[in-house]
Amino acid sequence: MTVREVEHEITVAAPADTVYRLIAEVENWPQIFPPTIYVDHVEKGDQEERIRIWATANGEAKNWTSRRVLDHENLRIDFRQEVSTPPVAEMGGAWIIEPVSTMESRIWLLHDYRAVDDDPEGLKWIDDAVDRNSRSELAALRTNVERAHAATGVTFSFEDTVAVDGAAKDVYDFINEANRWAERLPHVASVTMAEEPPGLQTLEMDTRAKDGSVHTTKSYRVTFPHHKIAYKQVTLPALMTLHTGYWTFTETGGGVTASSQHTVVLNTGNIPRILGDDATVAEAREFVHSALSTNSLATLGHAKAYAEARR
Repeated sequence: MTVREVEHEITVAAPADTVYRLIAEVENWPQIFPPTIYVDHVEKGDQEERIRIWATANGEAKNWTSRRVLDHENLRIDFRQEVSTPPVAEMGGAWIIEPVSTMESRIWLLHDYRAVDDDPEGLKWIDDAVDRNSRSELAALRTNVERAHAATGVTFSFEDTVAVDGAAKDVYDFINEANRWAERLPHVASVTMAEEPPGLQTLEMDTRAKDGSVHTTKSYRVTFPHHKIAYKQVTLPALMTLHTGYWTFTETGGGVTASSQHTVVLNTGNIPRILGDDATVAEAREFVHSALSTNSLATLGHAKAYAEARR
């Protein structure tokens, strides 16, 4: 049985306690780590928890459940996958944060793993995935931790909501069946969707903006019938470096409250090229907010009509 042990490390300009908190709060991982699509808690205690993770590895979307032990005093988080996805037979490791000074920390990311049937090709696949994801995660963690100490206003969230006189399942079905959006939504020019395994969707879409231009995006979506669909865009328009969000469907006394939530990080380097040399971050925020809101409300409006016609 071949068990591989590897480690990666990086130094960041942020206090060790801040870094530990960001890693401990898994709800924020889709915003912090590029490979992570969505994370939720299965069980949560004071120091031990079980989490479900959906993430990409070597360009493939995977999901698994891990146990974590959180040790705030020693700035250490140990993790181990409960049921791994082939070619991984077993995987675990630890995050260790080491204070360098009051405003600088060193982060260590440790992994140990083995391949199904000790297959050499499987082990090579895992080696590549762990190395790529670890480097990506650490670099992104440094960027996001250090961004918190930089300009404000670059990251923002908002939500659009409509009331539907219909069933939650029908509203959910409309949003879930994104493969039919080109025929159902005027702002969608074309769409390709794959779902493997069930509940984990890969969505590639061309959408029309208000000015008539067409933008190509790629997203991964995690579905929870019939109350939530979480997503992360991985091919982004020029003004964004990050876009995550979720659709929620909440039954009320007489119908459904359907919402679309967005979290965005602006690509400030592209603001002059897209909006002009004198454009501000505030103007870029308003531009992106308006574009996303317009499409979300249009989609929710069509979902509302679809569900109410079936009541």
